[in-house]
Amino acid sequence: MHLFRSYNYQVFPDRYSMEKTTVRGISWTPLPEALDTHDTMKQFLSDRILKAARVVYSVLMERNPGLIRDRKHHLKTYRLCCSGKELVDWLMKLNDCFLSRSQAVGMWQVLVDEGILVHVKQELNFHDKDTQFYRFLETEFDLNHTNNEKDSKEDELQEGLALLVQMGPDALLNMILRKCPSQRSPEDLEVIYEELLHVKAVAHLSTSVRKELAAVLVFESHAKAGTVLFSQGDKGTSWYIIWKGSVNVITHGKGLVTTLHEGDDFGQLALVNDAPRAATIILREDNCHFLRVDKQDFIRILKDVEANTVRLEEHGKVVLVLEKSSGQESLHQGGSGSSSKYTVMSGTPEKILEHLLETIKLDTNGSDPIDPCVSDFLLTHQVFMPSVQLCPALQHQYPFITAAFVHPNQLLMCTYHAEPSEGSELEKAAYALNTKQKIVKLVGQWVALCSPLLKEDPVALQFLEKLREEVMSDSRLSNMLKEQLRDRRKNRVLENGCQTLTKLNQKFDWFTVYEEPLGKCQPIRAQDKVLYEIFNPDHNAVTLMLPVNSSVQDIMSVLVNPGGDHVLVKMNSLGGEKLFHGPSSKIALMSCLLERVQLKLDATAVSTSLGLNERLFLCTVTQVEHLTPLREQLGPEQNTMDTLEQMCSKDIASQLTNYDWELFTAMHEVELVYYIFGRHKFPGATTANLERFVRRFNEVQYWVVTELCLCEDLMKRATLLKKFIKIATVLKEQKNLNSFFAVMFGLSNSAVHRLYKTWERVPSKTKRIYCAYERLLDPSRNHRAYRLAVAKLSPPYIPFMPLLLKDMTFIHEGNKNYTDNLVNFEKMRMIAKTVKIVRGCRSQPYVPSSPQKGLTERMFLEAPSIRISTYSDHSLTLRSIANIRHYIQNLKVIDNQKKLTQLSRAIEH
Repeated sequence: MHLFRSYNYQVFPDRYSMEKTTVRGISWTPLPEALDTHDTMKQFLSDRILKAARVVYSVLMERNPGLIRDRKHHLKTYRLCCSGKELVDWLMKLNDCFLSRSQAVGMWQVLVDEGILVHVKQELNFHDKDTQFYRFLETEFDLNHTNNEKDSKEDELQEGLALLVQMGPDALLNMILRKCPSQRSPEDLEVIYEELLHVKAVAHLSTSVRKELAAVLVFESHAKAGTVLFSQGDKGTSWYIIWKGSVNVITHGKGLVTTLHEGDDFGQLALVNDAPRAATIILREDNCHFLRVDKQDFIRILKDVEANTVRLEEHGKVVLVLEKSSGQESLHQGGSGSSSKYTVMSGTPEKILEHLLETIKLDTNGSDPIDPCVSDFLLTHQVFMPSVQLCPALQHQYPFITAAFVHPNQLLMCTYHAEPSEGSELEKAAYALNTKQKIVKLVGQWVALCSPLLKEDPVALQFLEKLREEVMSDSRLSNMLKEQLRDRRKNRVLENGCQTLTKLNQKFDWFTVYEEPLGKCQPIRAQDKVLYEIFNPDHNAVTLMLPVNSSVQDIMSVLVNPGGDHVLVKMNSLGGEKLFHGPSSKIALMSCLLERVQLKLDATAVSTSLGLNERLFLCTVTQVEHLTPLREQLGPEQNTMDTLEQMCSKDIASQLTNYDWELFTAMHEVELVYYIFGRHKFPGATTANLERFVRRFNEVQYWVVTELCLCEDLMKRATLLKKFIKIATVLKEQKNLNSFFAVMFGLSNSAVHRLYKTWERVPSKTKRIYCAYERLLDPSRNHRAYRLAVAKLSPPYIPFMPLLLKDMTFIHEGNKNYTDNLVNFEKMRMIAKTVKIVRGCRSQPYVPSSPQKGLTERMFLEAPSIRISTYSDHSLTLRSIANIRHYIQNLKVIDNQKKLTQLSRAIEH
């Protein structure tokens, strides 16, 4: 059984446009069931929950009928009921994969919400207590109506438990929200806080404010569309966040002004200004849920924030804003967890740097984790303090150093004396040494995080060389640095298990310790030259080797004389064009199947940002409307079933993971920052490696759809469909979530979804696996199913990159870079937190290996179709690892959804 959804995942913001990046939604249509199209989603879910309840109740009655019995409490007898604690105990024993009692509570809460399991006193929340009693409404829901076949019943039980596990977190969260705020436990508050991290209305708020909101939010629900929540002119008493549903905003004289949806908020202005309501709010649909903050709590939180805020002023202007946080909040942000700590909220770049230097601890060694606040700064500094500012600022903090920085536009030479003006010579010397040590340590951490990027940065390289000379002239600093590097090197040897310890020479290299082993897929550097293949209208190609960041103007200057009317056009397989116009060309955007975007001559990195089956064409303005796609852009005409059936699913999945890991590790995590903020804002930066990795996701997704839609034989197509599900299984076992989701999105594509005859021939066990995996694709509650699953993984693993980009876009668009002309460091902290996810995924080395025997072996017991002695030389060649790798790296796909749908209809009318 499958949820019907219509979301869309396109992860290619236009790299040529100077407009802000966008990440569109997710598009996938899962396998349909025997369900009338007029049935509502709610009814569909209720039917699935009822089926799960029946099998769980049946197993309970078979194995532990004594749980349901008469019970006495406070001199009162309750007939035929179970205690909440015993139900949780039984469920934990039934399936030992449950991690916590709260997870089991959430599963029972699903049945309470559906009215299948009811409290003897009609309470709405499920309690894990001996003295709270519940009854199954056996007769009303016909709970004894189940399949009696043992094997089938066990399968249904596992499917039912998987559904309850999936829906449990939502039910548990709603149960927590229904509690009176004063009755919420610390664990409850943490659950609410984690949810608020993904709510648009509070994205701009600080960590401490969101934590305070978690303690006061009140759950409010309304059943009927048309209900008036409040009217224009009413006194403002509450701020509302839409948790589920939508509302219409209506004002006198204008009528309907706008519609607000899940994650939006309203009513805050009246509280801030102590003014009457400016509009009327009417429910747009049934069963709307809200999170409400009452006025007194709202005002108190504002006062608490102000009381805990410290502002540092210089010359009458605020230069640094700090917020006092408790030790627990410090731990949550990755701090040391001391009794109290000041967190940077905003400030000038120089003052933020000063504050971080003051907080650096010198009693840690090189193998200790970098302080989270420091790493937040170093991973995002290019946004607000690029190297050309950071290096002089660090030099300014370093005592008695003459700096000479060569910048493309100027030469800076100055001598800095960062030392106290008062105190004895001994005190001054101690202060200077302490400051130098902190700067050296900070720079060492900067190199540890960003060494590949610093190698490409001439300003940073010049600074590092100057600092190296100063450090090596002071034995106290050089010994500290060598010790730090030695500790870090030892740590890397333990992690990688393949490096040898060598002595650090007197003239050390900052980057020696951070050299990465060379892989088969090399990173693309900003100055690297790449192949540009540009076609004429007659499809003849011209090839150029130009730097990866070449602009359209650079390309045009090589190909044509200035002053002509030539344009550079990017065209996809649909025939849709995007124009890069020449110096004197008229703007001519042709009406086509895709939205047209006018692009400027200074657009850069055109080659690496091409999508699937997109090509560059050079023509005159009058020739644009006559351009046709190349034959190769249309994709293959035949599938590769004959090749695929000779390859083992595990080998295919393993080679997908090996190649994905190479692409993933070739990308530096700071490329995500460049990508989200706009690479054009970072001179000399590249996002080519990230774009290559994201393009791979789309390629694998369309590969699945292409192969199935080109397979005309029904039985072969069913076999191929089963093979792709098995590949998804192995990918999940190998923790390659990026390709796992790509394969799953391919199987959920509308062109595959409609192949009813094919799905009917897939074994039921295989379909159940698909159903279980499909639940991870559920986008509700901001993809909570996926987030819960990935939270259990340990590195190394490959994350679902489109969702990380979506999270970062959400943070970027919901928060300003500057507040009151100060860097919004709270935003940088949130951005860095997502960037660190990528770093964490790669914190342990990946060792290519076959997945352990697990779900794959249990669910896919395939006998060899052919004995080894009868293999032909050709089939043995196809099965070789080298050939599988070559196949995986050269996938041919159709990316035209209209064509794929036509092919699908042709093979199954």
